[in-house]
Amino acid sequence: MTSTLPELAPDLSAVLDKHADRLDLDLIDRALRFSASAHRGQKRMSGEDFVSHSIAVALILAEQLLDSATISAALLLDVVEDSHVRTEDIAREFGGEIAGIVDGLTKISSLTFRSSAEEQVENYRKLLLSIAKDARVIIIKLGDRLHNMRTLEHLPPERRHRIAMETREIYAPLAHRFGMAGIKAELEDLAFKFLESDDYRELASQVASKKAAREQTILKLRTPLEYELRRAGIEWFEVTGRPKHLWSIFQKMRKRNKGFDEIYDLMAVRVIVRTVPECYHVLGVIHHNWTPIQERIKDYIASPKSNAYQSLHTTIFGPGGQLFEVQIRTQEMHRTAEFGIAAHWLYKRDGKPDELDQHLGWFRQLLELQQDTHSPEEFLEFLKVDLYQDEIFIFTPQGDVKRLPKGSTPIDFAFHVHTEVGLHCQGAKMNGRIAPLHRELKSGDTIEILTSASAKPSRDWLSHVRTARARHKIKQ
Repeated sequence: MTSTLPELAPDLSAVLDKHADRLDLDLIDRALRFSASAHRGQKRMSGEDFVSHSIAVALILAEQLLDSATISAALLLDVVEDSHVRTEDIAREFGGEIAGIVDGLTKISSLTFRSSAEEQVENYRKLLLSIAKDARVIIIKLGDRLHNMRTLEHLPPERRHRIAMETREIYAPLAHRFGMAGIKAELEDLAFKFLESDDYRELASQVASKKAAREQTILKLRTPLEYELRRAGIEWFEVTGRPKHLWSIFQKMRKRNKGFDEIYDLMAVRVIVRTVPECYHVLGVIHHNWTPIQERIKDYIASPKSNAYQSLHTTIFGPGGQLFEVQIRTQEMHRTAEFGIAAHWLYKRDGKPDELDQHLGWFRQLLELQQDTHSPEEFLEFLKVDLYQDEIFIFTPQGDVKRLPKGSTPIDFAFHVHTEVGLHCQGAKMNGRIAPLHRELKSGDTIEILTSASAKPSRDWLSHVRTARARHKIKQ
């Protein structure tokens, strides 16, 4: 049978053709035919055919290098909710795997998070359960939300505001949690566009006016850096400028109370190489030729972030005294940084280590917390802390690395090591010296917890803890 992909979805077809060796194009084509038939005659608010949304979501996921089952499920995204089709029909036509993903999507399709605490918690529970069953549900949901945000201007103002706020508060942080940097950045910028329209327009105009000058400045570092890397014997590398996203620029301006020129002055460069030893070699070459700011050197290769992000970061005084932020990573680290959990389905074919559990562990902990907490407000507070956290890296005396939210104290660390350590904590040593339990930890601190069989948690600790786990155990 002749494929309908080039005719019905030319952009999607073009992306799929590039990866035809690892995709089942016949399966995807059948899913498109099925969806187009189920939605025949239906229109979106924009006036486009209803199936155009499913095709757009499938395209987003194809660009994220997802597998055939995920792309097919995206094409079938709305058929159960918005047509006569039942989940059983999808199972019969496409098998249990795809039907399971579509069923998960149907269950969370109408969730909203601007309701009462009880309703919000129930909605989060449904979302978490769907993710726990098959993480591809949230990947498709993020693609669904991204296309809805791209076409948000077709909705009434009140719905626009609600959806944009929900995107900022729920879906962008979820994309970050799953390591999907590209989708997270676009969701944040689109929410910014609809929630602070005037600020967005002004900043977008300022960024556009500086684009050519920035490219010239980056070239002043790129040219000598490429020369030095070749001279150092590094055979293959890529040096590129790194785009700064509008929402992150705006946040920095607001947080530091500085103008656009002061914030936007920092140039961003990325170096991609083939191996981990080459990452450190590149760092050495850069520091040999340009002066680094010591406190801005970060090793996320030795200590990856909880969303599996890995890179070396350094900030240097480049040509003309200009400050440059440089990221150094391998090709595989770059794929993980851009695609996050989605990279799992790409790697699965290649027999690469399965890091899926690393991404999903946080969700399982949240499900346990949701079952144990006494009130909806308490669970929402836990979620807020854990979903939006900035991380710090703390060492045990044995040299093991523990990740904690910024603002954590030795009490948080104690409960993170083990519940019993937290329950019997009576003091702490920070970098070899006795420190109060309420002192805020900094990345790189080495913490030793002092315990006693007779020690018990104090309710006063609740005002000195940051993590949901510690707060929950102290309250028990």
